[in-house]
Amino acid sequence: MSTPRRVRPLGPRAALVECADLHDAVALHARLAGLPGVVDCVAGAETVVVRAATTAALRRLAAVARTAPLGDAGTREARTVTIDVVYDGEDLEAVGELTGLGAEGVVRAHTEGEWTAAFAGFAPGFFYCAGHDGLDVPRRDTPRTAVPAGSVALAGRFSAVYPRRSPGGWQLIGRTAARMFELKREDPALLRPGDRVRYRAVRELVEPVPGATGPGSTEPVAGPHLVVDGPGLQTLVQDRGRGGSAALGVSPSGALDDDAAARAGRLVGNPPDAAVLENLLGRLALTAHGDHVLAVTGGEAPLAVEGPAPFRPAPGTPFALRDGERLVVGATTAGARVYVGVRGGIAVPPVLGSRATDTLSGLGPAPLAAGDALPVGPAPGTAVQPPEPLPARPGTPVVRVVPGPRDDWFTASAVEEFFGREWELTASSDRVGARLAGEPLERSHTGELPSEGTVPGCVQVPPSGLPVVLLQDAPTTGGYPVIGVVVPEDLSVLAQLAPGTRLRFQRVPPPDLAPPGEPATAHETAETAETAETAETAETAETQE
Repeated sequence: MSTPRRVRPLGPRAALVECADLHDAVALHARLAGLPGVVDCVAGAETVVVRAATTAALRRLAAVARTAPLGDAGTREARTVTIDVVYDGEDLEAVGELTGLGAEGVVRAHTEGEWTAAFAGFAPGFFYCAGHDGLDVPRRDTPRTAVPAGSVALAGRFSAVYPRRSPGGWQLIGRTAARMFELKREDPALLRPGDRVRYRAVRELVEPVPGATGPGSTEPVAGPHLVVDGPGLQTLVQDRGRGGSAALGVSPSGALDDDAAARAGRLVGNPPDAAVLENLLGRLALTAHGDHVLAVTGGEAPLAVEGPAPFRPAPGTPFALRDGERLVVGATTAGARVYVGVRGGIAVPPVLGSRATDTLSGLGPAPLAAGDALPVGPAPGTAVQPPEPLPARPGTPVVRVVPGPRDDWFTASAVEEFFGREWELTASSDRVGARLAGEPLERSHTGELPSEGTVPGCVQVPPSGLPVVLLQDAPTTGGYPVIGVVVPEDLSVLAQLAPGTRLRFQRVPPPDLAPPGEPATAHETAETAETAETAETAETAETQE
């Protein structure tokens, strides 16, 4: 291309690449996705986000992204996928009026044009397909609370199929029986970035044979296991997550407090990928079937073992839970999430390589309910570990944030206010996002940002002006400007905040992604010794993973 693409840091180990157009973004994604050092890569409407294993890998990828030739989405490797549609959608007549084509003209334009699967987001298998210039329609003024699975819809110049029942504001023009995301298939996603899509009008649909698509099993658990007597507010199975599938709309998921989850597994001698239980605010009760070794970390809560010889285990210390004994985790007195590790790990079936529960998409095991039986895997050939000191809890938590990539969408005073004031975590926060209360931030840009890829830690600012920190179950793309990105190691801090807690954000400089011989940005030249030490420690941890 005639001029290099602009590369903006997206936190310490990711970058947002501004492309010439949608077709260039799809082509650049195809070029970057398989390169060494890439953890995840996702295209947006005019950008590509690449997440790297190390800062050194990110610099190499930025250099490739900056100078790669201008691309076209119509690559020779693209497949053509045909989707049968019955055009009887609730909004078909309205779309005909909005476009001036009439209902029949909308159907003709939708079926005669060739569409390109550009990027995924919102839910696994939900692909934004770009195509016909004549079909440019606004979203509904009031989104529907529930759109049926298989709905074929339009918004802007994109077409998409809703893979599962979910809220949505797109204009519905028809329905299909095509399964956009099916776990039983070898390749779960029907579409991949760059695929050509043809919609074909039919009078009726051939429905697939009904069957379970999720990972659940009704088979009784044999062998050692734990039974949930009381799950508390929310208890989930979590591990390190399912990275590498963001391009298909699959969130990374995994434990919110990765440090505490890793510590729970390490104490009982498990390998790093073993699954644990993540519990919100305590009040969890588990009964042992067979003899087990457990450890509890994370939020502070009273522990009690009920049985013939009752005792109170110490947090952060391995202990035995004999056959028939019951562990009771009381309400948390500090922190928000408690992690329970069991020697052998929680051995539920993996989904896309992970046992993590994704609360937004429904991937992985369902949230636990009373009576659920959790299989425990075989004991690893390693020893349990000695107790570890509990982490210190500061008075006012401080979360480090790398500014950008869209901090220029806000006034200079708004950026300073974001870092200079305290924010309060609201009760509406969950695993998708930490929602904050405070004084709204003022934008300098009032337009709509085309959808861009995200990573956990992105601080999006919706029109309300109140920041939302995206967490592990957030969609892989978003349409709100990101004022900064939380340093990955500090997401554990957010995971342990209870609603009503006040926190502050601390500015840290982004990585230097400038090409050789060019000066770094003002942010990049402000690097401090503390930040350099943090980056070195983080990179050491990455190489050990």
